[in-house]
Amino acid sequence: MKTNIGISEENRSAVAAQLGKLLADEFVLYTKTRNAHWNVEGANFHSMHIFFEKQYGALDELMDSVAERIRKIGHYAPATVAQLLQLTHLTEQTDRKNDSLGFLKDLLADHDSIIEFLRGNIDPFANEFKDAGTSDYITGLMEKHEEMAWMIRSYMK
Repeated sequence: MKTNIGISEENRSAVAAQLGKLLADEFVLYTKTRNAHWNVEGANFHSMHIFFEKQYGALDELMDSVAERIRKIGHYAPATVAQLLQLTHLTEQTDRKNDSLGFLKDLLADHDSIIEFLRGNIDPFANEFKDAGTSDYITGLMEKHEEMAWMIRSYMK
């Protein structure tokens, strides 16, 4: 059945394309956070293992909500690793030591990148594409990433 929510197909397609990029970024960040959880080493292993577990749990929920937002506006979410890797702005993990500080720096940079991407789409979604709902949605998502980034920064002090 056709999606008739008061937003043109052209605008919904444009928003879905940006959300697909966001979903890809969330997927890569989730995977990198899982990697940190699985592979962190050092004197603070236990506390970091638990910290990374909480972070990837939150990211799993965010990923699901982004995919569902894409569906709500009448499009299909990219759902293969190949598609997601083509769409992401982030880079995969590089070879380095498995220490908590290195993981934290990498993850913080990715959160900051996602925050900038989200912030840059708030006004276009609302004004250019006439999708106030998605604009509001990504504002809330940005706030969640800001909180996660704050938690990481606090660990790094």
